[in-house]
Amino acid sequence: MYEFTIIVPVYNEEENLERVEKELLAYTKIATKKTAILFVNDGSKDKSQELIEAICHRNEAFHFLNFKENRGLSAAIKAGFDHVESELVGYIDSDLQTAPEDFNLLLAHSNDYALVTGVRANRKDSFVKNMSSKIANGIRRAFTHDGMDDTGCPLKVIQTCYAKQIPMFKGLHRFLPAMILLQDGKILQVPVQHFPRVAGTAKFGLWNRLIGPLMDCFAYLWMKKKYINYEVKSKG
Repeated sequence: MYEFTIIVPVYNEEENLERVEKELLAYTKIATKKTAILFVNDGSKDKSQELIEAICHRNEAFHFLNFKENRGLSAAIKAGFDHVESELVGYIDSDLQTAPEDFNLLLAHSNDYALVTGVRANRKDSFVKNMSSKIANGIRRAFTHDGMDDTGCPLKVIQTCYAKQIPMFKGLHRFLPAMILLQDGKILQVPVQHFPRVAGTAKFGLWNRLIGPLMDCFAYLWMKKKYINYEVKSKG
């Protein structure tokens, strides 16, 4: 039985997938938990699915979900949450700007925290991308009070019982720590490595990183007001 499943959302990443296979396969050999990999192909229009199927065929721990059409990052993450069976679930972007081996840093705290998220140290992104992300994170913190510095970091570990209760909507991947807090779960951020993108193209522009998150903040506030949370004391 696998103890930890890493979700890898994929959208037109054919140039990266060979490297993804190599690095994640290497990680499964040093992981502190027995680890499986779940690709979620978000309706790619290139050869990503063909490559994913070949990777899964030759690696027992690798599996995939293939969307009929593109639905976005939040949908890909939710599909992963819906299908995993391990006690812990995480995710990493297929551009590998974060290092799989840093999952071990997060897993070290996974017994005590419902969600452990990376914080990208010395980010290797453009000035515009860094500034827009910094502003967006400031806006989100003002709305959610989650205390997180970098919710966009694509390296997270979540206890699956919490992940499966998150009511995901488009854009909510930025609010995962806040949604765990709604369930009275504890959250922690840990510094991780960050690298420049070496292949493929970024899927988010200025609108996605700045204006979109501002709109999502209002959706989060509505959800917070309406959120149902309960704990069963006993049953017979």
